[in-house]
Amino acid sequence: MTAVDEILALINPDTRIIAIDGRSASGKTTLASKLAAETGGTVIHMDDFFLPPEMRTTERLAEKGGNVHYERFMEEVLPFIRGTMTFSYRRFDCSVMDYDGSVTVDPSSLVIVEGAYSLSPRFGKYYDLSLFMTVDEGLQIERIIKRNGYDKAHVFKTKWIPLEESYFSAFSIEENADRIICCQEEDGSIPS
Repeated sequence: MTAVDEILALINPDTRIIAIDGRSASGKTTLASKLAAETGGTVIHMDDFFLPPEMRTTERLAEKGGNVHYERFMEEVLPFIRGTMTFSYRRFDCSVMDYDGSVTVDPSSLVIVEGAYSLSPRFGKYYDLSLFMTVDEGLQIERIIKRNGYDKAHVFKTKWIPLEESYFSAFSIEENADRIICCQEEDGSIPS
């Protein structure tokens, strides 16, 4: 049984929202895409809530879990995610460091929120099933280099990964997840 099959078996008629948190380059986006394809669900990417440059203060980055625009997620997504009406939220595009369009979400289908900080206690328990994805540190860096290049991998290793690890530890994110999935495949596939 693959990890996708295992998660599909956990989904019941009352499962409306899945949150997938975890380490950088652990396969969160890949898993969310596979689940959405299997279920006809919608994916909300926490990367769309990238913290804008003007909010990247020393104080903000010192907050556990402060490296995401949690206020906007709480304003544009949380009030609507359990509703029955289609809604949209603004998408932040890191490549241009500005908002770039919007994403429409149909909450009548399964909604999968994927990305680091998606299980932040600031959001409460808005999900029905929580997953935490992990990856070996060596493989994590290899995958980040392949995806983002050497220069960005250094920034991940020295800045972003420590911020994530601090958040995971402070709020016991991994320990409190319903399921832990370990990605061990170099090609980004979800292990069996």
